[in-house]
Amino acid sequence: MSIWLMRLAMDRWQLHTARKQAEGGRCADTGPLALISETAHGPRLDAVNASGLALGVRPGMLLADARSLCPHLAAAPSDPMGDFAFLERLAVWAQRWGPWSALDPPDGLLVDVTAVAHLFGGEEAMLEEAQAIFRRQGLAAGLAVAPTAGAAWALAHFGPERAILGPEEDAKASLSSLPVAALRLDPDVLLVLRRLGLKRIGDLYGLGRDTLQRRFRTRRTPAANPLIRLDQLLGRVPEPLLPAAAAEVPLVQRRLMEPIRHRELLDRVVEDLAQDMARLLETQGEGARRLELGMWRVDGEVTVRRLEMAAATRDPAHICRLLATRLDDVDAGFGIELVRLRAPWCEGLALAQADFEAAAENHGTSLSVCIDRLTVRLGRDAVRRPVPFASHLPERAQRWIPPLDVAAAQEELELHARPLKLLDRAEEIAVLYATPDGVPRRFRWRGGVHEIARAEGPERIAPEWWRERPDARLRDYYRIEDGEGRRYWIYRQGITGDGRGNDRHGGMPQWFLQGLCA
Repeated sequence: MSIWLMRLAMDRWQLHTARKQAEGGRCADTGPLALISETAHGPRLDAVNASGLALGVRPGMLLADARSLCPHLAAAPSDPMGDFAFLERLAVWAQRWGPWSALDPPDGLLVDVTAVAHLFGGEEAMLEEAQAIFRRQGLAAGLAVAPTAGAAWALAHFGPERAILGPEEDAKASLSSLPVAALRLDPDVLLVLRRLGLKRIGDLYGLGRDTLQRRFRTRRTPAANPLIRLDQLLGRVPEPLLPAAAAEVPLVQRRLMEPIRHRELLDRVVEDLAQDMARLLETQGEGARRLELGMWRVDGEVTVRRLEMAAATRDPAHICRLLATRLDDVDAGFGIELVRLRAPWCEGLALAQADFEAAAENHGTSLSVCIDRLTVRLGRDAVRRPVPFASHLPERAQRWIPPLDVAAAQEELELHARPLKLLDRAEEIAVLYATPDGVPRRFRWRGGVHEIARAEGPERIAPEWWRERPDARLRDYYRIEDGEGRRYWIYRQGITGDGRGNDRHGGMPQWFLQGLCA
């Protein structure tokens, strides 16, 4: 069985966003949205939601081109590694339909359903059940069952929504009407076949094997050789697949003889589980980066509390301190009868590093422990650190990452000195008088009028055309000092007669204050 998650990246992003908005009590925004990735020519679209597709925006377009079609298109960074991790978890979960499954990156799965379809009431009932489950989870999927992996993949991608090719059917005739792209070939090979007029799989049947062999004899990989893919499609040669295996997650639990309701008893159970987890992680030479504490009540309700640490740890005292802050609002009901602690995310942690952490505790709080405490108290998204980002615009010259993550190398830009303090958002100022060369002499900001004694500039920064809208204006930055010795960093957005600007200002330049100089 082939499962094609046709909108994996966008569906996963929307599920994650909907979950966060539901927790915050907000409604989901259904406007046009695209997931983008940085390229040498600027941001490029990787995925587009239904609203964007309806307006003509397509994946593969540059963001600047897409916004020329849809100016109000919202953009968010894509996460291919997160999508792959999500696909890996789905591959393990999909083994409910067969003894083993395999990844079909970037957006598909293959499940061996040999001799198991009768357990679900037949192949048609099995596909209906699978599609209903994916639909409930908010994932659009195309499914197909066929004797070979290649045939199942071809039907899932280019056949009906649910397709079945039985072993008694003539696969050669049933698949002849599919396009040659159903053979899973490289783009350059598909281009060659189209130029030769071979658009359907059936067109290859009319050619002799010797003809295809001579034309593609230097191509050894299956994706570059139509003859190999055709043989795999029809089952003439085997296609080896790598089954997905579930990684064992460190887990400890306590099944209590009597249900507990009081916090003191729960803290004692959590302390025992933390010590058990530390011993288990020590035997594996690992430390936990993420922990999940599950509490099963007598009435069947389950309460889960999650932690994510800045660095790998297996210190029981540290784990207990962090979990204690998450247990204040636990409702025990008629009692908790099972408590389970698992570590779904672990990293290697040597014994010497544990001793180093203990030494740091003796002389004060280590950095990772401090970050964990702040994260638990303030929230996961509240503790971040800035790293440089290659952009001339000041508000885009940094990115925020987790505190202890290693930042990716960025291109160094030669910039003029920047103020030590930048405002969160540039504030518009009213320039009361400006000299003919454009340097202001008096302006009003936050209710006060400032006379400019000195000015230095301009430093001109052009708009980033690959990110900005077509009507974006350039900026001229000035360092100024008022009569009382206070220094500011201001800029003029646009120049007179540039043909750009909003109607409210009639295309005239606008002035903003963005920073305070030392």
